[in-house]
Amino acid sequence: MTRVKKIPERMCVGCRTKRPKRELVRIVRTPEGQVAVDPTGKRAGRGAYICPEEACLGRAVKSKALERALAVPIEAEVLVDLTVQIRQRKEARLHGGE
Repeated sequence: MTRVKKIPERMCVGCRTKRPKRELVRIVRTPEGQVAVDPTGKRAGRGAYICPEEACLGRAVKSKALERALAVPIEAEVLVDLTVQIRQRKEARLHGGE
C-alpha cells in the first residue's frame, strides 16, 4: 500500500479559509519582537499566515486580526513590504512562475 503524503494546511488570518501552507505568505514576530515577512517559512518566532491577495491583507489589517495573531502592533513599513510581496507572488503566478 502506498502512502499518501499529507500536505500541511494553514488558515489565513484575513479571510479565515484553509489553504496549503505553500500558497500562503508567512509573517513572523521574531523573539526580538521584530515583525517581518518570512519567505522561507522557517524563521524562528510566532507566525501568522495570509493569502497572497491584497483583499485578505486589507481585511486582516482592518479587523486587527494580524496584530492579534502576532500579539504586537504592526508598523506601516511592514505592511508596505507585505503588500509588495503579495503583488510579486500574484505576478509570478500570472506569468507561470508558480
